[in-house]
Amino acid sequence: MVDLTGKVAVVTGGSGALGAVMCRALADAGASVAVIATTREKIDQVVNQLKESRRTALGVTADVTDPVALGTAADVIINAYGRVDILVNAAGGNSPDATTGAQTFFDVGIGAVEGVIGVNFNGTLIASQIFGRIMAAQKAGNIVNISSMASIRPLTRVVAYSAAKAAVNNLTQWLAVYMATEYSANIRVNAIAPGFFLGDQNRFLLIDPTTGDLTPRGQQIMAHTPLGRFGDPEDLIGALLWLVSDDARFVTGIVVPIDGGFSAYSGV
Repeated sequence: MVDLTGKVAVVTGGSGALGAVMCRALADAGASVAVIATTREKIDQVVNQLKESRRTALGVTADVTDPVALGTAADVIINAYGRVDILVNAAGGNSPDATTGAQTFFDVGIGAVEGVIGVNFNGTLIASQIFGRIMAAQKAGNIVNISSMASIRPLTRVVAYSAAKAAVNNLTQWLAVYMATEYSANIRVNAIAPGFFLGDQNRFLLIDPTTGDLTPRGQQIMAHTPLGRFGDPEDLIGALLWLVSDDARFVTGIVVPIDGGFSAYSGV
């Protein structure tokens, strides 16, 4: 029921498992969508699928941790559409090298930690600076950051990822206040915190690559998820469309949990 006709949406990490579905949802609601990612082939797949459905879309290659590349991407988008109304910071991910299990916490390399913090937190901050500046000039806009339930209840093993997403939550609240008080109350900043959604960054922790069965960690998650399954990317769409719509015009600075009840269940 959300109508985004005439709006321009930018999605970083737009070719990923979650980002691609978000691009489709925004386009289906009427927005022109700019897909930003690092791999041209994957970007083209998303853009071509949207265009085949007669949606308006373009793809731009850029690394969110590179301010120069992201600034160039913004120029391309402004030249094409003239404005940016929605920014979804969906670029992110984890790394086995920044995870304990196969190695101890004491052996986790700082380079691996910096890489995870870079793509999750720095990438969100840089994109928010570049596209937030456009929104500040427009006196209107919506930023939605993709966080994680690991930011709220730190999970075992994912030490760097949990910390990086906790920083995203803090940035979301800080930026919501800053944009509203310094520029316009028509600029809102919120976040979505998915629970356990299968993706490239966590599949190695949850699914046995040999058997395809749940790992002990995956079994433990299922036992503590009242809704009894992993999340599907489509499960995020309702919250996303609500946050960028006028129905949420008095909502800013929040983190919406979407976790199948995992955080509510004590295990007893």
